[in-house]
Amino acid sequence: MEETIEDPPTSAVLLDHCHFSQVIFSSVEKFYIPGGDVTCHYTFTQHFIPRRKDWIGIFRVGWKTTREYYTFMWVTLPIDLNNKSAKQQEVQFKAYYLPKDDEYYQFCYVDQDGVVRGASIPFQFRPENEEDILVVTTQGEVEEIEQHNKELCKENQELKDNCVSLQKQNSDMQAELQKKQEELETLQSINKKLELKVKEQKDYWETELLQLKEQNQKMSSENEKMGIIVDQLQAQLSTQEKEMEKLVQGDQDKTEQLEQLKKENDHLFLSLTEQRKDQKKLEQTVEQMKQNETTAMKKQQELMDENFDLSKRLSENKIICNALQREKERLEGENDLLKRENSRLLSYMGLDFNSLPYQVPTSDEGGAGQNPGLVYGNPYSGIQESSSPSPLSIKKCPICKADDICDHILEQQQMQPLCLNCPICDKIFPATEKQIFEDHVFCHSL
Repeated sequence: MEETIEDPPTSAVLLDHCHFSQVIFSSVEKFYIPGGDVTCHYTFTQHFIPRRKDWIGIFRVGWKTTREYYTFMWVTLPIDLNNKSAKQQEVQFKAYYLPKDDEYYQFCYVDQDGVVRGASIPFQFRPENEEDILVVTTQGEVEEIEQHNKELCKENQELKDNCVSLQKQNSDMQAELQKKQEELETLQSINKKLELKVKEQKDYWETELLQLKEQNQKMSSENEKMGIIVDQLQAQLSTQEKEMEKLVQGDQDKTEQLEQLKKENDHLFLSLTEQRKDQKKLEQTVEQMKQNETTAMKKQQELMDENFDLSKRLSENKIICNALQREKERLEGENDLLKRENSRLLSYMGLDFNSLPYQVPTSDEGGAGQNPGLVYGNPYSGIQESSSPSPLSIKKCPICKADDICDHILEQQQMQPLCLNCPICDKIFPATEKQIFEDHVFCHSL
């Protein structure tokens, strides 16, 4: 058996599982002459769809599986399966690859899954011989042959009808089988995936089992350690239970204290309520005191304003008093000058002031009182009179209107040092500016 470059897909599917009606071979000769190329004509049925790895092989009659092919050719896929001419295909086998014996062979259409989809009638590869020459028979034999032929035609027609019915059933079953096969392929792919998943899961479980075993060993060792720890914890638990009893007893004591504190809290709450009431009263009192304070502040402001006015008036009175004091000192100075002048004149006249039988007349006696010892009167009486202040020159108090110096004038004289009054232009200077005052007076003498 000759082999090609690439082996076609085959399978070990038996003849019972093959479907020969999906591809129909036509124009198949009874024998082909060796040494020539052979053309195979075939047609696809309505429900069959060709695939890329489909092939047509020449099998010796009596084959069991698709692996027993003698030679093969790849199928050419049609462009449009809906076109009627596209369903009629052909393939040509080269003479070099054809069988050389005279055994019976047949064409078989095998899909890419290795399943036979159609088979032709048997044929041989041999030259023409005498058996192919027409044989002349007698009339009786011809009648018998014709009768037998009619029977065969009738039987053939029945077989054709049965074949059409079977082909229809076969087509339906083939379509159903195609669906089942597609479902089977899907299930097979799913089965493979599931097998892979099962294998992966199995490996994962084995790894997990190993890890669990290691963890179990660790847990066993840890369990032993935990047993020791449990004993220790039980001892601690007994100790803690004793402490818990003490704490419970302390909790009861604290509960009693809490109740007592609650009573005290209620009492304090009542006290707080009373204190709040007292606080409200105090707030009202404070508000009243604030109002009184505001009134007092207003009165204090009024008193301060009045005090300021009085201070201002006092300052003015001090200024007037200082002016009167200076006037008094000036008059006293003039009086002293007049007295000295009078003493000088008396000494010049050879008289003693103390030995005079009379005194210089005062301002009460007036100018009419003359010394009777002098014929022409006292020549210094004018001087005496001029040196004594006249009633008109004495100023009256502007407050009480008294002629003599009263308490108001003395108060003004005590306030005099606070300012300086110019005797020429009556300009007033503060007492702290004494140098400026002296310069001012000196300017009047220039």
